[in-house]
Amino acid sequence: MDTILRIDTVSEHDAFYQQENRHPLVSVIDFAGRTPAVYASKMNFGFYAVYLKEVNCGDMRYGRHTYDYQDRTLVFVAPGQIIHVDINQDYKPQGYALLFHPDLIRGTSLGKHIDTYSFFLYESKEALHLSEKERKIVLDCFEKIQYELEQGIDKHSRTLISANIELLLNYCTRFYDRQFITRQDVNTDILEKFETLLINYFHSEKPQLIGLPSVSYCADQFHLSANYFGDLIKKETGKTPTDYIHWKVMELAKEKMMDMRKSISEIAFDLGFKYPQHFTRTFKKTTSLTPNEYRRTIGRSLNQIQRYDLN
Repeated sequence: MDTILRIDTVSEHDAFYQQENRHPLVSVIDFAGRTPAVYASKMNFGFYAVYLKEVNCGDMRYGRHTYDYQDRTLVFVAPGQIIHVDINQDYKPQGYALLFHPDLIRGTSLGKHIDTYSFFLYESKEALHLSEKERKIVLDCFEKIQYELEQGIDKHSRTLISANIELLLNYCTRFYDRQFITRQDVNTDILEKFETLLINYFHSEKPQLIGLPSVSYCADQFHLSANYFGDLIKKETGKTPTDYIHWKVMELAKEKMMDMRKSISEIAFDLGFKYPQHFTRTFKKTTSLTPNEYRRTIGRSLNQIQRYDLN
């Protein structure tokens, strides 16, 4: 088993690439002309990293997939993620990186909502591909942070640096929205496959054996991270994957409730609910009616149809 090189601090990462460290909690690196001090196949960071890769160098992975290297590509790494780096003596990285420790942003505006930047937990193949104009914006943010680092540390440094990191991440959110739109055909295909996946799932024995399908289960069927899959479905449907799954389940539940011979408990079990009470709460949240109220509505409608047919 390969040894994992643990790099807990930004200072250690700077030393790894033989760069002077100007701040213990944040750094901007220009990789041109720099090579690692040691060669490791796996690394685990204790900080956030944003990599801007400039050339096709094709040998870094995190998660299960090879990083989708292209010119002007951004990849995001959260603390605790394992990065696979298949490097050797000829390895010459190109591009830039921003590294910042969670302690830098603790208590700041950015620190309060860093978890909303879900792309830090995307798979590597879901990287952000930039236009030349977008690349310049990213580099401008890097330069502003680097400028602050070169001024030395004072009482304003932390506020200004964290604000510029937040600005960068907000731009990246916009750029990802653009990427979701420009890959509309791919996204629509995934949505159609998601619909098919749910139909096949609920027509199998899996609901009784496994329960309701989780977001991670569905994402895994398409070899996507749960975060990327969730953001994609939300962009396409306006619903989170969990809400979409529940909506689909309730549509199937309505069909099953047409069969008056089945009890609510039996229907709940058939659909993968462990407890009928959970099914009832979910059904009411979705339809504003309890299952029994919905059934009474169905009964009245059927009676009206029958009287109309008799007349």
